Amino acid sequence: MLMKYSFRNDYSEFAHPGILTALSEIGDTQFEGYGLDEYCALSAELIRNKINAHSADVHFLSGGTQANLVVISSALRPHEAVIAPGSGHIYMHETGAIEATGHKVCTREGYDGKLSVDDIKSVVDEHSDEHMVKPRLVYLSLSTECGTVYTNDELSAISKYCRDNALYLYIDGARLGAAINSPACDLTYADVAVLSDAFFIGGTKNGALFGEAIVITNETLKKDFRFYLKLRGALLAKSAVIGLQFRELFTDGLYDDLALRSNSMARKLADGIRSLGYNFLFPVETNIIIPVFPDSIAQALHRLYGFYDWQKIGDKTAVRLLTSWATPESIIYDFIADLFDLT
Repeated sequence: MLMKYSFRNDYSEFAHPGILTALSEIGDTQFEGYGLDEYCALSAELIRNKINAHSADVHFLSGGTQANLVVISSALRPHEAVIAPGSGHIYMHETGAIEATGHKVCTREGYDGKLSVDDIKSVVDEHSDEHMVKPRLVYLSLSTECGTVYTNDELSAISKYCRDNALYLYIDGARLGAAINSPACDLTYADVAVLSDAFFIGGTKNGALFGEAIVITNETLKKDFRFYLKLRGALLAKSAVIGLQFRELFTDGLYDDLALRSNSMARKLADGIRSLGYNFLFPVETNIIIPVFPDSIAQALHRLYGFYDWQKIGDKTAVRLLTSWATPESIIYDFIADLFDLT
C-alpha cells in the first residue's frame, strides 16, 4: 500500500506559491552578490520593523544547522562551551557540528524539552576552574524539539541569569513562527529580540524554499560577522534568493499566517487522537505533537503514514507527528479515521 501522507517534517513541500511566483519574476534580474542586494536590504528592514529592533544586524543563510554553527562558533573563544537541553538540535541532530569546531556542548535534560535557570546554573557551577571548559553560551530552541514553547516569564528569567553571569543567550528559531503564534506562548518577536543576544528566524520550515534569517542584537557579536560567514562557507553569492523569500514572508503577514495554519492542523490532529483515548508525551502547543500508542497500533500506522518514533515506553511507542502550512485538512480526518479503525 502506498503511504497516504508524511508527517515526518514540516519542510517536505517545495514552497508557498507566492514565493515561487516571486522567484520566477526575477529570473534574469541582476543583483549585487553576498547579501548586499536590494532584496536582502528590504527584508532586513522588514524584519527589524517586525521585531522592533532597528539597530539589529540581519544576515540570510541557507539552513538552520549552518546558522547555529556560524553564530555559536563565532561567539566563543577556544576554551568556551555551550549549554543546551538534551533534546537540543545542536546536540542530537547536527552530526557534532558544534563540537567539530572545538566547543563542547554541555547538556541537561530539563523539562518538556526546555531548560530552566536551575539547569543552566548547575552546569555553570560544575565548571569551576581552568581544568574544565568554561560555559559561555546558552542555546535554546523556540519552539523546542518536543513542540513546546517558553513563556515570557521563563525566557525572561533565563535572560536575566545569562546577563548576570556573562553568558550569551542564543535562540534557534527554526520554528519561531509556530512558537510565537501558539496559544501557549505569550512572547512576541520583539520580546525575543530584547531577551536574547542573537536568534534566527526560520524560513525553511515555514513556507520558504529554503533559508533562515540570523538576527544579532548584541553589539559584541556583530563585529566581523561577515568574515565568519565567509569562513564557514555561509556567505552566499546569491543571497538575494533568500532575501526575496523573506520579503514575501514578511509582507502582509504571510509568515504568521502560515505558522497559524500549521499549528491549527496540529491541534485538529491532536484533538482527534485525544478523542480516541490516547495521551501525549508533551503538551500540544505548536505543530509538533507526540502521542503515545500501543506498539501494534504504531506499527500499523507506519504502513499508512510517514512519521518518526520518538521514544519506547514499555509496550507503547511515543511517535512524532508534524503538520505544515500545506497539510490538507482532509488528511487530518483520514488519519483520525484510520486510527479509529485500528483502535
